Parts: sequence; C-alpha cells; structure tokens
Amino acid sequence: MCDETTGLTRREFTALGAATVLAGCTGGAAAGSAELREDMVGIATADGMADAFFVHPLKGAYPGVILWPDIAGLREVKKIMARRLAAAGYAVLAVNQYYRDAPAPVMNSFSEYRTPEGQAKIAPMREKITPETVTRDAVAYVAFLDGQAAVDKGRKIGTQGYCMGGPYTVRTAATVPKRVGAAASFHGAGLVGDQPDSPHRLLGRAQASYLFAIARNDDAKSPGDKDALRKAADEADRSAEVEVYPADHGWCVADSPAYDPAQAERAWDRLLALYSKL
Repeated sequence: MCDETTGLTRREFTALGAATVLAGCTGGAAAGSAELREDMVGIATADGMADAFFVHPLKGAYPGVILWPDIAGLREVKKIMARRLAAAGYAVLAVNQYYRDAPAPVMNSFSEYRTPEGQAKIAPMREKITPETVTRDAVAYVAFLDGQAAVDKGRKIGTQGYCMGGPYTVRTAATVPKRVGAAASFHGAGLVGDQPDSPHRLLGRAQASYLFAIARNDDAKSPGDKDALRKAADEADRSAEVEVYPADHGWCVADSPAYDPAQAERAWDRLLALYSKL
C-alpha cells in the first residue's frame, strides 16, 4: 500500500521513522548539546538558481559538507540524513541535482522513481546532469559553503553521494582540490569507465581522502571496479578505503527497498571516521 499524500509505501514510512529516530541518537561534537538551524536556500550557479537544504548547529562554525542525493533526488529522507550529520558537528548542504527542471522534491520517495511514470519523469532531467554541469555546480556549492558563518573555513570540506551522486563526489574533489578534503561514495554508479574523465581517473587531481562503499550486487555486475579504484588511488597516492558491503544497491537510504539498517550504520561509522580528518 502507498500513502497518496506522501508517496511512501508502508515499508518506507516505517524505515523513515526509524531513520528519524537514528537522527536523534547521533554521537559527535554537537549531538545532544546544540540545536540545529535548517533552511531551504538558493544558490546561484552558472546554469541558474539551485535550491538546496542547508542544516547546521545553531552556534559555532563547522566543516562544510556537500550531500549529493541518489536518483530520486532531494526529499525528506535526505533531509533526515543531513540533520543527523549536522548533529554530529557539520554544516551540511543537501543539494537538488535536478534544479534545472524543478525545485525539490521532484519525488517524495524512492518508490515513485520505481514506477514507469517516475522513470519517465526523471530521464530528461538526468540527461542535463553531465560531468561539465556537475563541475560547475560543485564550484558554486563550495563557494556557498565558504560564504556561510556556520562553516569553518580553516577546515576542509567533505562531500558524500549516493547512487548517481557517488561519482559527483569525486568530481567535486577534483574540481576544488584546495578546499575538498574528503569524498565518500555509497553504492555509487559509474565510478569506473573508459572515458578520459572517468571518475576513477580523477583521483590524482584531488587532495582528498576517499571512501568507496560498494554494494555487493554492483560488485557482482562489475567485479573489476573495486580493483580499478584501488589501483587509481594507489597510483595517485591518495588515501582510500574501498570495501564491498554485504548489502545491495541502495542499502544506506531508508526509503530504498534495499535499506539495511545494520550495514547503513557501518557505513555511517566509516563516514564519520573519514570526516574526522577534515
């Protein structure tokens, strides 16, 4: 069954509730000791005005983070994830990658994308997201963060992405190498390819440390990707954690049918370890 007012299936609604509880049980610098401020913000990019969700502790300055959503875009589950990270002591910008076509939420849940109508809606929007547009957007998002009082400019910026957002983190790190110090990809798609600007070929252009958390079914389809990422990181002399998780594509996101709370928590712990060095 699906709630027509939210677009969530019963299973997604339950998982989203669990994710909300987890967001209130975060360890970290700000957890339990600071209130959060959150706003929908507009960011001028080379291609227009992007909307994004910006959340951070009410007082103080913290490392900035850019969160790139999965294919279903910026929606409530991504805001929950951003709030949890903010409570751990970060100023988090969760972006709407589809801003060229519509403000967020383009979809309210992952189940909407799984319908023929949802996939048809997303397809033309997704075509406008290219390596070049991601690069332009990354410059604008880093500049936005560096213009905020809640962001500690003395520390590096982190970036994390899910599914289609995974390679965007690599491009962000390569585009603004002096500011981005960590990039994490969770069940990322399209990280390894034959193109000269394939994400795995960009690691040497960055000054970041990496976390590549790979889904087991993605690994089964492309078993050589993990080795290519490991080799590229070694050749670039970049610190990188490359691991295949015993979970399927989408396991980190509460409204995904593959959501695995235990493995999502493992990935969360590794993300915090990565960001602790910012």
